[in-house]
Amino acid sequence: MQPARDAHSPTLLVVDDDLVTQARLSAYFSQEGYEVLLAGDGEALWQTLARTSVDLVLLDINLPGQDGLSLARDLRARNGAIGIILVTSRNDDVDKIVGLEVGADDYVTKPFNPRELLARVKSLLRRSGEVRAAGRASEREEVFGFAGWTLDLPRRRLFDRAGGEVALTRGEFEVLALLVRHPGEVMSRDRLSRAVSGHDWDPQDRTIDVLVRRLRTKIDAEGQADSLITTVRGEGYRLATEVETRAS
Repeated sequence: MQPARDAHSPTLLVVDDDLVTQARLSAYFSQEGYEVLLAGDGEALWQTLARTSVDLVLLDINLPGQDGLSLARDLRARNGAIGIILVTSRNDDVDKIVGLEVGADDYVTKPFNPRELLARVKSLLRRSGEVRAAGRASEREEVFGFAGWTLDLPRRRLFDRAGGEVALTRGEFEVLALLVRHPGEVMSRDRLSRAVSGHDWDPQDRTIDVLVRRLRTKIDAEGQADSLITTVRGEGYRLATEVETRAS
């Protein structure tokens, strides 16, 4: 039986120029109770977003006109909260790393199992929902200070010493938030991967290393000898500075 959709059903936007893929994903996710919108290129993507609120975008990399990687970068710059899962026919680790660097949350390769894609969509939406719920439910807002930085967890914002905001992708935020909550404690790649993607770390997956590298370029001072995020060989990463709780 097809699940009933209600006003709270997540809305997905499938951006793919392959009509067969569009039809397949639309039918599958509609059957699972999602509201599904379709776009064949970047122009249609922006037109859809201008008139409709979307929770998550399934974005093909190989699109006519503006490609999926540049679209993901522009989309993340405009909306820090929307979920972005890149879809490609190439099993290329470079594409995956670049995709994460431009702000995508996850990455799947064609041909994919619809159930696996559904699990990734659910995981990403669940993490987003949990963050929003935690922010609403918390009476004491968690705002942390470290090495001149301020991380506002409920609002998911990072500020420098002068009060300027530094943009973080969802993946970067999840890694930094976990490290800041546990200063001095080694966070394994498994634990960091579960915070970012909802699944255990694959030794062939460089996602966590890429996110840490990106965070270092943002929070380490120019010319700083030692990074605030240190590598513990064979174990993971830790935040190597004191953390204080601040009033919001």
